[in-house]
Amino acid sequence: MTTPRDQRRVFGEVADAYDDVRPGYPAEVLDRIVAYAGGVPTSVAESGAGTGKGTALLRTLDTPLICVEPDPAMAGVLARRFAGDDLVSVVVSRFEDWTPPPGGVELLASAQAWHWVDRTVRTRLAAAALAPGGVFAAFGHDFGFADDELKTAMDAVYQRLAPEIADKPGLPANAQHPDSFHLSELHVSPLFTDVEQQLVVSVVPYETARYLTLLTTFSGHRMLPEQRRHRLHQALAELVDERGGVVEQKLTTALCLARRTGSDRA
Repeated sequence: MTTPRDQRRVFGEVADAYDDVRPGYPAEVLDRIVAYAGGVPTSVAESGAGTGKGTALLRTLDTPLICVEPDPAMAGVLARRFAGDDLVSVVVSRFEDWTPPPGGVELLASAQAWHWVDRTVRTRLAAAALAPGGVFAAFGHDFGFADDELKTAMDAVYQRLAPEIADKPGLPANAQHPDSFHLSELHVSPLFTDVEQQLVVSVVPYETARYLTLLTTFSGHRMLPEQRRHRLHQALAELVDERGGVVEQKLTTALCLARRTGSDRA
């Protein structure tokens, strides 16, 4: 009997490719976190650190950083990336199973990963990981297109070959990003205050082959049956090549910020 694949764990199947082609984060994201916090935090934890895309940004704080990553393959790449760095420690664990340091940390961050944490407990766990007044910062890219005509043509390919992972029409920019959905949870929680979202926009070019590699790192693509994924990627490659062989990805980085309330632990 075949064991169903856990969509949260498919990234480890392509950990090296993920580290190679996934874009990092602009320095402006960290600048905004520090400004919101009112200064550089003295302790940081990261949930779902992956191969270290967000970690690389957080590391520039020169602050002790605990990276919590559930997938051993992803954590292996992360550990190699920061080998010998005394400020970075890697914990192979689900965030739900991780025990925060006594007193909590001043900043809890999550890059492109907070939506994988159990939504029934994640707000409470975030508060429990933070010192009173500490900052929660979740951020991640919404992958769009700088060329609207290319996007329209690609949408048609998805609707034809993989409608279950096609963009849903009629939603405003960034509305489909999974890390936007938890804003409402924080707004209604008495454990957090000063909840806000900020957007940072950048453009990253991908040549055809590299763009296809990028697609193989998205969980929706990885969950497709192999033959269907191959047909989809072949059709997308032909489309991109017909239009010059470069996809300009418009990255809208959503940054969600919130502050831990009160003087009591969660």
